[in-house]
Amino acid sequence: MRENVVEKHFKKQVEGTLGGISRKHVSPGRKGGADQLAFLPLGRLVLAELKAPGKKPSRLQANEHARLQALGFTVVVLDTIEKVDAWVADELALRAKLAPVIA
Repeated sequence: MRENVVEKHFKKQVEGTLGGISRKHVSPGRKGGADQLAFLPLGRLVLAELKAPGKKPSRLQANEHARLQALGFTVVVLDTIEKVDAWVADELALRAKLAPVIA
């Protein structure tokens, strides 16, 4: 399976199941940024690094992810359709916890 298969599934899940917006992210002049930005209900922003199965982020990407996480952003690395689906289930569970608090 190629990375673009995982990426298409991620976009479908974000925009369908989660009711969010998925945008391809390119950071001119800065390497190591996440592939996709997921704008989710309740004001959640998730940065996603999508990989072909078994592939890992480069050292540069891992360092950038760590910098963003240190600022409080959620960064996920997903390399299979199953991992995308598990992340979606986690997001739905988190939404169920957050929604009553925000409402």
